[in-house]
Amino acid sequence: MSSRNTLRKNLRQQRRTLTTAQQHRYSEKIARHICHSHLFRSAQHIACYLANDGEINLKPIIQRIWRMGKQCYLPLLSEGRDKRMWFAPYTANTPLKLNTYGIPEPLSHPGQWIAPQQLDLVLMPLVGFDSTGNRLGMGGGYYDHSFAFLNRSFGIKKPRLLGAAYELQRCDKLPTEAWDVPLSAIATERGLYAFPNGREPTS
Repeated sequence: MSSRNTLRKNLRQQRRTLTTAQQHRYSEKIARHICHSHLFRSAQHIACYLANDGEINLKPIIQRIWRMGKQCYLPLLSEGRDKRMWFAPYTANTPLKLNTYGIPEPLSHPGQWIAPQQLDLVLMPLVGFDSTGNRLGMGGGYYDHSFAFLNRSFGIKKPRLLGAAYELQRCDKLPTEAWDVPLSAIATERGLYAFPNGREPTS
Protein backbone atom coordinates (compact mmCIF):
# COMPACT_ATOMS: atom_id res chain seq x y z
CA MET A 1 0.00 0.00 0.00
CA SER A 2 1.43 3.39 -1.01
CA SER A 3 2.12 6.11 1.53
CA ARG A 4 -0.80 8.12 0.11
CA ASN A 5 -3.19 5.18 0.50
CA THR A 6 -1.96 4.47 4.02
CA LEU A 7 -2.36 8.11 4.98
CA ARG A 8 -5.79 8.21 3.35
CA LYS A 9 -6.92 5.18 5.36
CA ASN A 10 -5.60 6.62 8.65
CA LEU A 11 -7.16 10.04 8.12
CA ARG A 12 -10.54 8.55 7.24
CA GLN A 13 -10.40 6.51 10.44
CA GLN A 14 -9.59 9.64 12.45
CA ARG A 15 -12.50 11.46 10.85
CA ARG A 16 -14.86 8.68 11.93
CA THR A 17 -13.87 9.16 15.58
CA LEU A 18 -15.83 12.42 15.71
CA THR A 19 -19.21 12.11 17.37
CA THR A 20 -22.38 13.17 15.55
CA ALA A 21 -22.61 16.19 17.83
CA GLN A 22 -19.00 17.20 17.03
CA GLN A 23 -19.58 16.79 13.30
CA HIS A 24 -22.68 18.97 13.46
CA ARG A 25 -21.00 21.67 15.58
CA TYR A 26 -17.86 21.79 13.44
CA SER A 27 -19.83 21.78 10.17
CA GLU A 28 -21.81 24.81 11.35
CA LYS A 29 -18.59 26.67 12.20
CA ILE A 30 -17.07 25.78 8.83
CA ALA A 31 -20.22 26.96 7.06
CA ARG A 32 -19.98 30.33 8.82
CA HIS A 33 -16.32 30.76 7.87
CA ILE A 34 -17.08 29.98 4.24
CA CYS A 35 -20.20 32.14 3.96
CA HIS A 36 -18.43 35.15 5.52
CA SER A 37 -15.45 34.88 3.17
CA HIS A 38 -14.84 37.12 0.17
CA LEU A 39 -14.54 33.97 -1.96
CA PHE A 40 -18.14 33.05 -1.23
CA ARG A 41 -19.63 36.54 -1.21
CA SER A 42 -18.16 37.43 -4.61
CA ALA A 43 -19.14 34.15 -6.31
CA GLN A 44 -22.37 33.60 -8.23
CA HIS A 45 -21.90 30.08 -9.65
CA ILE A 46 -20.87 27.79 -6.80
CA ALA A 47 -20.25 24.04 -6.88
CA CYS A 48 -20.92 22.05 -3.72
CA TYR A 49 -21.09 18.34 -2.89
CA LEU A 50 -23.34 16.07 -0.87
CA ALA A 51 -21.46 14.69 2.14
CA ASN A 52 -20.35 11.06 2.13
CA ASP A 53 -18.08 8.97 4.39
CA GLY A 54 -17.89 11.57 7.17
CA GLU A 55 -17.23 14.59 4.95
CA ILE A 56 -18.24 18.09 6.01
CA ASN A 57 -21.98 18.63 5.63
CA LEU A 58 -22.54 21.54 3.23
CA LYS A 59 -26.34 21.66 3.50
CA PRO A 60 -26.28 24.94 5.51
CA ILE A 61 -24.14 26.50 2.77
CA ILE A 62 -26.34 25.15 -0.01
CA GLN A 63 -29.42 26.65 1.66
CA ARG A 64 -27.57 29.96 2.02
CA ILE A 65 -26.74 29.87 -1.70
CA TRP A 66 -30.41 29.41 -2.55
CA ARG A 67 -31.55 32.19 -0.20
CA MET A 68 -29.04 34.62 -1.70
CA GLY A 69 -30.15 33.90 -5.26
CA LYS A 70 -26.80 32.41 -6.25
CA GLN A 71 -26.56 29.32 -8.48
CA CYS A 72 -25.69 25.99 -6.83
CA TYR A 73 -24.25 23.03 -8.73
CA LEU A 74 -23.32 19.44 -7.90
CA PRO A 75 -20.68 17.35 -9.70
CA LEU A 76 -21.54 14.62 -12.20
CA LEU A 77 -18.90 11.95 -12.73
CA SER A 78 -18.17 10.97 -16.32
CA GLU A 79 -18.79 7.31 -17.12
CA GLY A 80 -15.76 7.05 -19.39
CA ARG A 81 -12.10 6.64 -18.49
CA ASP A 82 -11.19 10.33 -18.61
CA LYS A 83 -12.28 10.90 -14.96
CA ARG A 84 -13.72 14.32 -15.62
CA MET A 85 -16.72 16.03 -14.10
CA TRP A 86 -19.54 18.20 -15.34
CA PHE A 87 -21.69 20.25 -13.00
CA ALA A 88 -25.49 20.23 -12.89
CA PRO A 89 -27.78 22.83 -11.31
CA TYR A 90 -29.10 21.82 -7.91
CA THR A 91 -32.26 23.23 -6.32
CA ALA A 92 -34.55 22.05 -3.53
CA ASN A 93 -36.68 20.29 -6.18
CA THR A 94 -33.91 18.59 -8.17
CA PRO A 95 -34.35 14.79 -8.34
CA LEU A 96 -31.25 12.75 -7.50
CA LYS A 97 -29.82 9.40 -8.56
CA LEU A 98 -26.93 7.37 -7.18
CA ASN A 99 -23.70 7.27 -9.18
CA THR A 100 -21.16 4.43 -9.40
CA TYR A 101 -19.88 5.23 -5.90
CA GLY A 102 -23.34 5.41 -4.33
CA ILE A 103 -23.22 9.22 -4.12
CA PRO A 104 -26.37 11.18 -5.13
CA GLU A 105 -26.13 13.19 -8.35
CA PRO A 106 -28.70 15.48 -10.00
CA LEU A 107 -30.94 13.77 -12.53
CA SER A 108 -30.88 16.39 -15.25
CA HIS A 109 -30.59 16.90 -19.01
CA PRO A 110 -27.05 17.35 -20.41
CA GLY A 111 -28.17 20.66 -21.85
CA GLN A 112 -28.25 22.03 -18.31
CA TRP A 113 -24.71 20.94 -17.42
CA ILE A 114 -21.81 23.38 -17.25
CA ALA A 115 -18.05 22.85 -17.52
CA PRO A 116 -15.65 23.43 -14.59
CA GLN A 117 -14.36 26.61 -16.26
CA GLN A 118 -17.80 28.21 -15.92
CA LEU A 119 -17.80 28.06 -12.12
CA ASP A 120 -16.69 30.86 -9.81
CA LEU A 121 -16.10 28.79 -6.67
CA VAL A 122 -15.81 25.08 -5.96
CA LEU A 123 -16.27 23.74 -2.44
CA MET A 124 -14.29 20.51 -2.37
CA PRO A 125 -14.29 17.50 -0.05
CA LEU A 126 -10.94 16.12 1.05
CA VAL A 127 -9.33 13.50 3.24
CA GLY A 128 -6.24 15.49 4.21
CA PHE A 129 -4.51 18.83 3.64
CA ASP A 130 -1.23 20.51 4.53
CA SER A 131 0.02 24.04 5.24
CA THR A 132 0.78 24.80 1.58
CA GLY A 133 -2.69 23.98 0.23
CA ASN A 134 -2.07 20.46 -1.02
CA ARG A 135 -5.13 18.23 -0.91
CA LEU A 136 -5.45 14.48 -0.43
CA GLY A 137 -8.73 13.21 -1.87
CA MET A 138 -10.36 9.80 -1.99
CA GLY A 139 -8.05 8.68 -4.79
CA GLY A 140 -10.43 8.76 -7.73
CA GLY A 141 -8.66 11.66 -9.43
CA TYR A 142 -11.84 13.36 -10.64
CA TYR A 143 -11.16 16.79 -9.16
CA ASP A 144 -7.51 16.84 -10.25
CA HIS A 145 -8.40 15.81 -13.82
CA SER A 146 -11.29 18.24 -14.05
CA PHE A 147 -9.34 21.27 -12.77
CA ALA A 148 -5.94 20.46 -14.31
CA PHE A 149 -6.28 23.60 -16.46
CA LEU A 150 -5.61 25.69 -13.32
CA ASN A 151 -2.14 24.16 -13.10
CA ARG A 152 -1.30 24.95 -16.71
CA SER A 153 -1.74 28.72 -16.58
CA PHE A 154 -1.49 31.22 -13.74
CA GLY A 155 -3.47 33.60 -15.93
CA ILE A 156 -6.64 31.64 -15.23
CA LYS A 157 -8.21 33.03 -12.08
CA LYS A 158 -11.31 30.91 -11.71
CA PRO A 159 -12.80 28.88 -10.37
CA ARG A 160 -11.31 29.28 -6.91
CA LEU A 161 -10.98 25.95 -5.08
CA LEU A 162 -11.94 25.95 -1.41
CA GLY A 163 -11.57 22.77 0.60
CA ALA A 164 -13.78 21.92 3.58
CA ALA A 165 -12.22 19.82 6.35
CA TYR A 166 -11.93 19.21 10.06
CA GLU A 167 -8.78 20.49 11.75
CA LEU A 168 -7.77 16.89 12.57
CA GLN A 169 -7.31 16.30 8.83
CA ARG A 170 -4.33 18.68 8.73
CA CYS A 171 -0.95 17.06 7.94
CA ASP A 172 2.56 18.47 8.26
CA LYS A 173 3.42 17.70 4.64
CA LEU A 174 1.47 15.63 2.14
CA PRO A 175 3.17 13.49 -0.50
CA THR A 176 2.29 15.08 -3.84
CA GLU A 177 2.20 14.21 -7.52
CA ALA A 178 2.72 16.48 -10.53
CA TRP A 179 -0.99 16.37 -11.42
CA ASP A 180 -2.24 17.47 -7.98
CA VAL A 181 -4.14 20.77 -8.12
CA PRO A 182 -3.49 22.97 -5.04
CA LEU A 183 -6.28 24.78 -3.28
CA SER A 184 -6.85 28.49 -2.88
CA ALA A 185 -8.03 28.03 0.69
CA ILE A 186 -9.22 25.54 3.30
CA ALA A 187 -12.01 26.12 5.81
CA THR A 188 -11.95 24.20 9.09
CA GLU A 189 -13.75 24.75 12.37
CA ARG A 190 -10.86 27.05 13.40
CA GLY A 191 -11.09 29.40 10.46
CA LEU A 192 -10.18 30.01 6.82
CA TYR A 193 -6.60 29.33 5.66
CA ALA A 194 -5.41 30.98 2.44
CA PHE A 195 -2.50 29.55 0.46
CA PRO A 196 0.11 31.29 -1.73
CA ASN A 197 -0.54 29.25 -4.88
CA GLY A 198 -1.21 32.21 -7.16
CA ARG A 199 -4.96 32.08 -6.57
CA GLU A 200 -5.04 33.25 -2.97
CA PRO A 201 -8.31 34.80 -1.72
CA THR A 202 -8.99 37.86 0.37
CA SER A 203 -10.91 36.68 3.44
